[in-house]
Amino acid sequence: MSDISFDEKSDKITSVTLDPGTIISLNPDEAHERRIAIYDLLEENAFFPARVKAKGPYALHMSIIGNSVVFDIRHPRSFEPIAAHYLSLTPFRELIRDYFRVRESYYEAIKSASPYQIEAVDMGRRGLHNDAADLLRQRLDNKLTMDMNTARRLFTLLCAVQPYAARDDAQNSQLPTLLFVCSMNSVRSPIAAALTRFLFPGKVISRSAGARSGKADGFVHAAMEELGIDMSVHTPHTMDELVATKFDLVITLSEEAREAVARRNLDAEKIEHWETDDPTLVEGSRDARLAAYHQLRDSLKKRIFERLDPVFSG
Repeated sequence: MSDISFDEKSDKITSVTLDPGTIISLNPDEAHERRIAIYDLLEENAFFPARVKAKGPYALHMSIIGNSVVFDIRHPRSFEPIAAHYLSLTPFRELIRDYFRVRESYYEAIKSASPYQIEAVDMGRRGLHNDAADLLRQRLDNKLTMDMNTARRLFTLLCAVQPYAARDDAQNSQLPTLLFVCSMNSVRSPIAAALTRFLFPGKVISRSAGARSGKADGFVHAAMEELGIDMSVHTPHTMDELVATKFDLVITLSEEAREAVARRNLDAEKIEHWETDDPTLVEGSRDARLAAYHQLRDSLKKRIFERLDPVFSG
């Protein structure tokens, strides 16, 4: 792979998002570690999906499905799908365990060891990264093409997300499944799905989708961050991209979503429509616009709790 040439402008990842349904933030330290890994990857990388006509740069969306990590490559602005590849985690189990063992040894060495000992541990750490990067590139050969440094950084990100990933997915879990649908999966439905996971952790699988394709919204990030909910992990998805097609409850949040769900004929135990205001239509200052997002967030939080609390506490 050393003879591969990369275009510095197009052959690169410019954004990374994580599936909030399968990659969860258990505490601030773990979320911080993931953010550092993402920052390092975005700071410098050389990457492109093989066998596709689409030109970069690219957005990378990661999720954990069963025993595999899914690398979902998308257009960085429209989030239209370009390519998706599953990577089995089994060959990486021992390397991931060694990564954390060596990392702890390195941190301990920094505290009290001699420069020679620190250098020895650091050499072991770099050797582990090289072995993992080689394996990652081999496993993704002819699927995703990247240079050695990108593979090293991608393995670090994999280590940061994999140990804390939820193992329940909508295809195999016995938990009730809930789908929120709005027009573009940019504002209303992702907020509702995230609030449901926040209010009822471990009790429901909550997903979201749009009638058509949208893009991430910065005001959503700002409004939800105030509750400690990281929405930077969200990537808009359309109903055509749903892995699961059967849900216990589907809730539509716009008229366009209601019509799209009716046309789709999903296998749903129950379908409800909650007409909600679209905060993107509010004009004015930043504070005025953010206030509209706050109102949407708080009204959805109240309604979700009132709807679902009797189900889970009864």
